[in-house]
Amino acid sequence: MDQQQIVLDAVQGHILSALEQKEARLDAEIEKFDKMTEDDYEEIRRKRLEAMKSGAKKRQEMCNKGHGQYAELPDEKAFFQAAKESRLMVCHFYRPTTWRCEIIDKHMMLLAQHHIGTRFVKINAERCPYLCDKLKIWCIPTLMLIKDGKTEHSIVGFDELGGKDDFHTRVLEERLADFGLVEQHN
Repeated sequence: MDQQQIVLDAVQGHILSALEQKEARLDAEIEKFDKMTEDDYEEIRRKRLEAMKSGAKKRQEMCNKGHGQYAELPDEKAFFQAAKESRLMVCHFYRPTTWRCEIIDKHMMLLAQHHIGTRFVKINAERCPYLCDKLKIWCIPTLMLIKDGKTEHSIVGFDELGGKDDFHTRVLEERLADFGLVEQHN
């Protein structure tokens, strides 16, 4: 019993010490804020406004490059141009007669709106045989994940998405996040 009491007292002492340190840090933060002048607050506002303007400008530049929407590329030349212009890109290789491509389209449209940093496009595989051959597209639908102009990974069919037609957009988002193509939202 004495041994248990000694251990209990030691644990309580460590917990109390940790809480006191945390309280001291919080008190220091509160004191720092109490001592701030109106000029200090104005500087914080100025920096935040500057960051917001910079973010809005960057977002507009991305939208001008086709980010924020899900668009179809007409040919291979447009594919290479898009991959060159955008650091992150997800390209859906589809065929109009493959109904599962419509499922991918639905998810890609949603993701394009939420992940401005990544460009979401699709291209008709029947119109670009050279590109399909070079990228080894053998099954439709295929999502090609492109990072810095290089193919990072390809998602072939629905196997990586649970193997079912009714997978949730979140599943695709998680796979894209695994390869650094999107930031995962909670």
